Amino acid sequence: MSIVTVQLGQCGNQIGHEVFSALCSDSRGTHGLCSKKENQSYQDSCKERFFCEEESAVPAARAVLVDMEPKVISQALAMAASSGHWRYSSHSHFCQKQGSGNNWANGYCVHGPRHKEAIMELVQREAERCDRLGGFLTIMSMAGGTGSGLGAFVTQCLRDAFPTSFILNHVIWPYGTGEVIVQNYNSVLTLSHLYHSSDALLVHENDVIHKICAQLLNIKQISFRDVNQVIAHQLGSVFQPAHAAGGGSGYSRNPLGDLLESLVPHPEFRMLGLRNIPQMAESSLPYSAFSWPGLLRHLRQMLIANAQMEEGIDWQVRPPEPGSSIPCTNKALHFNTSIANLLILRGKDVHSVELGSFQDPSLYTSWLNPQDAFTAWKTPRAFNKYEKSAALVSNSQFLLKPLDSIVGKAWNMFASKAYLHQYTKFGIQEEDFLDCFTTLEQVISSYTNL
Repeated sequence: MSIVTVQLGQCGNQIGHEVFSALCSDSRGTHGLCSKKENQSYQDSCKERFFCEEESAVPAARAVLVDMEPKVISQALAMAASSGHWRYSSHSHFCQKQGSGNNWANGYCVHGPRHKEAIMELVQREAERCDRLGGFLTIMSMAGGTGSGLGAFVTQCLRDAFPTSFILNHVIWPYGTGEVIVQNYNSVLTLSHLYHSSDALLVHENDVIHKICAQLLNIKQISFRDVNQVIAHQLGSVFQPAHAAGGGSGYSRNPLGDLLESLVPHPEFRMLGLRNIPQMAESSLPYSAFSWPGLLRHLRQMLIANAQMEEGIDWQVRPPEPGSSIPCTNKALHFNTSIANLLILRGKDVHSVELGSFQDPSLYTSWLNPQDAFTAWKTPRAFNKYEKSAALVSNSQFLLKPLDSIVGKAWNMFASKAYLHQYTKFGIQEEDFLDCFTTLEQVISSYTNL
């Protein structure tokens, strides 16, 4: 089944381009380490998901590009075309001459309604080119105006136009130190609106990815492109084909549906995080050897100690003892309770890997059976130059701290009415803000009480 990607705003379009580049270079790579037949079915499945074979021999990405300024989109179109391996379709982008000025209300209340028909027509056309539509992946930032405001508006339109399709929003969480003075307002408005119209939010934090670039990849001068390439690698490690457990010999039919079915058992809990292991500079790969038990031991500890990378994990954090009903003490130990986890293994010897440690009931909330809370996908086809690699998508308490912090900062600004006039002039009233705070306070409370 095919996924239509909707790239929104500067951040969404830059990441989207890197995602398609990573998918294309991985599926063309000769580093598969698996049989020819397996490799062929992997490549075919990847193509059906993300690319459309047209008259020309160069596959076109199944994507719609939307921004209120032309610069980033024209760069993305040119860079894709110059790769020679894939391109964007010539009629799948929409841009205007003026941006949203980092104002969520401008994107949501002005640009959204004004350009709704043109944007949705592009999406409709892209959806109709799929033999079987699996759903939509939107890529957007929370901090600015177009990606966040227009992104929330377009997500609502997708939900109205395709009520039975899956919608996964990939959201970039802003740097804690701040890129935009009103980023906390924009983030609160974006998250609360997406919570009502999306099936799940897959979140990447800029601060975390920046750390991975600095500490694991040893990049000295980190650019946005470096950050985006790490994000693209992580997304590719989830969305490239893999065999679902018990799914027979074929690759997972509907990646979005299978992902959401595994990870979102209750509509109150829609926040997904992603961890990858190993991650390292390419120059170090020839000198590294990995074993599955070692990789999974690290990945499990990253999950329960809420570490985003394999360096600097707190090994003191332990799951609570079975039968102990004292949640306060395990919170003090920073134990990260999960609702559901999806583990995706790629590469050599995947079928002999022992996964019992991820089925430990103490990792999960008590109201779900551990058998239902844990899912594994596997493929012997290696991913992106790593002989063995694992990705863990988890619905857990990982975002509580950043979410609490963003809501707190936004509330302090709201209480002193700072910058509110910038939003009210476009039609977002104080009651709208209060509704959004209420939605997110409820989310925080639900995750806290796991």
